[in-house]
Amino acid sequence: MSFGKDLLRKIKTEELPGIGAHGVFSPPYRPVFTYDEILEKNPKFAAVNIVLYLKNDEWHFPLIQRTINEHDRHSGQISLPGGKREEMDQDFAQTAVRETSEEIGIEKHYVRIIREMSPIYIPPSNFYVYPYISYTKKNPEFILQQTEAVEVIEFPITSFLELPDQPEIMALPSAGGKEVPVINFNGYIIWGATAMILSEFSQLLKKM
Repeated sequence: MSFGKDLLRKIKTEELPGIGAHGVFSPPYRPVFTYDEILEKNPKFAAVNIVLYLKNDEWHFPLIQRTINEHDRHSGQISLPGGKREEMDQDFAQTAVRETSEEIGIEKHYVRIIREMSPIYIPPSNFYVYPYISYTKKNPEFILQQTEAVEVIEFPITSFLELPDQPEIMALPSAGGKEVPVINFNGYIIWGATAMILSEFSQLLKKM
């Protein structure tokens, strides 16, 4: 399968797999909450962004390796660009675009939102996260916000087609030594909420 230049249109119109896709990469010990139970926890709200761009005629998106920070539960992990919603943000889509620009330097006016994906609650940090898919026509020149990210990982979406039907399971120090489902991309280990969001994106692509 190859993904042509009509990919963006197909992403916009295809039915989302939904939160069931999150379960494929959900750690087995992860609690499940209803929406009302999540709201009772007074969560912090955030947004993340899958920013598609063409590189050598192949669609990619950037992941980041987060800076080591003893005060951040997700310190050092691989994630999508994104962050907490600020009062100045009109909506979560604006949060996703703003945080993308701040963390990895993609100019905001070149980013176009395609659609929202299924939101996801992250119990350890009490964040309720809204994922978005967007694209940029301009080839990104990554400029890292060093307090947030130490590396950009350019992920080709065709790599999703190579993932096994059953996720690889690894015991990770960052997961307290527990075994969790992971996406192993060239030695970069993606797990937790990021892997769960990418699971839905991967299933969306495979429906096309």
